Amino acid sequence: MSNDLTNQMWKDFMKVNPNAPKSYEAWAFGDSKEMADELAELVVKGIKTATASNYSLYEENEPLPYVGLHNIVLDGDGQAVAIVKTTSVEIIPFDEVSEEHAYLEGEGDRTLKYWRDVHEAFFTKELREVDQDFHNKIPVVCERFEILYKN
Repeated sequence: MSNDLTNQMWKDFMKVNPNAPKSYEAWAFGDSKEMADELAELVVKGIKTATASNYSLYEENEPLPYVGLHNIVLDGDGQAVAIVKTTSVEIIPFDEVSEEHAYLEGEGDRTLKYWRDVHEAFFTKELREVDQDFHNKIPVVCERFEILYKN
């Protein structure tokens, strides 16, 4: 990850948003360079305004996102491409994620069927790595965000 460029983006953002929080998280979507690039591009274009993650993995490793959290989205090379702010967080069973949320994630044809197919495969892979099984009631962290700044 290019920390210098990430830090510079944050400094530039703070110049025009002096009341923003003093801290941020920086991360890339997905589990591959290609996925990170594709999803970062959707964010920059304003198509992707939501994301979903596996709740059970937060319990062990990191705190949950919260409203007002500022994040720097990285591409597959670890380059900062945008700053987003979390606007809502809900924990919902996998089979209750809405068509609206699937659409806001901006991926594929933006349908709930596409969302379920892709996320079931992704979550199954993640869960397998921690010796857990996927099921339709796994809790999913559904997060919405707005883009505040981009390169």
